[in-house]
Amino acid sequence: MTLSMASFIANDWLVKYVSESLPGPQLIFIRGLFSSVLLLAAARMTGALRVVWMQGADLWPTWMDRRVLARSGLDAMATMVYLTSLFHLPIGNATAINMATPLVITLLAAVALRERVSRARWLAILAGFAGVLLVVQPAAHAFNAWALLCLSGTLLGAVRDLLTRAIRPNVPSVLVTLATAVATCLLAGFLAALQTWHPVTLQQLSLLGVAGVFLSIGYYLLIASLRAGEMSVISPFRYTALLFALLIGWLAWGDVPNILAWTGITLLVGAGLYMLRLR
Repeated sequence: MTLSMASFIANDWLVKYVSESLPGPQLIFIRGLFSSVLLLAAARMTGALRVVWMQGADLWPTWMDRRVLARSGLDAMATMVYLTSLFHLPIGNATAINMATPLVITLLAAVALRERVSRARWLAILAGFAGVLLVVQPAAHAFNAWALLCLSGTLLGAVRDLLTRAIRPNVPSVLVTLATAVATCLLAGFLAALQTWHPVTLQQLSLLGVAGVFLSIGYYLLIASLRAGEMSVISPFRYTALLFALLIGWLAWGDVPNILAWTGITLLVGAGLYMLRLR
C-alpha cells in the first residue's frame, strides 16, 4: 500500500504539470492509453492471458466477471468525480476529504466483511486522520456542494476497494488492474470527445507516458494489497501518500510545512507505527 501511494503521488505530480497545458479528460485519456497498453503487455508476459485462455469454458466469466466490471466502473467514476471536485475546491480540502477513505473502508469492512476492528485500531485511524487535517489545514468555508461531490468520490472509492476483496481468487490481479485502466480510459475518452481536442506535444506525450507507468504500478500494488491483507490494517497506510506529497512539494516547489503540519506528520507516522505494532 505504501509503495502504491508513492507511485500515485509520482503520477499526480506529472499529471499536475501537464494539466497546465491540456484539459483534464484529454490528458487522462492519453495517460489511460499508455497504461492500458503497458498492462496488456504485462498480462501477456506474466502468463495471465494464457491462464485465462487455458480455462476454456471459464474464459467469458473470467474476463467479464461482474465484480471486476463493477470495480472498474466504480474506479472510473471515482476518479472523474474526484477530479471534477478538485477543480472547484482548494487542494487542501479535497485531500482532507479523500483521506477519509481508510475510515470509510474500516467501517464498511466491519459491517460487510465482519472484520474485527479493535478500539485501539479505531483510535490509530482517527489519529492518522487528525494528522491529515493538521497537515492540509483546510479552510472551513470551502466545504460546500463541491465538497459533497468530493465526499461522494471518496465513498465510491471505498466501495471500490471493498469490492476488490470479493473478486474471485483465480482472476489475476494484473487483469483486474487492466480492466480498471481501460474503464477509466474509456470514460475519460468519452468526456474528452465532448470538448475541443488540443494539440499534444512530444514532451506532453513523454510525461504522460511516464505517468502511465507510475499509475499502472500504483493500480497493481493497490489491488494486490487489498486482496492479500486485512482491510482495516492495510487502509491506514494510505496516509503515507500525504508524506510523499509533502516531499514532492518541497523538492519541486520549495514548500516547507509549518508547525501544525509537522505536528500532523508526527501523528501520521506515529499512527502508522502503532498500527504495525498492533499487527
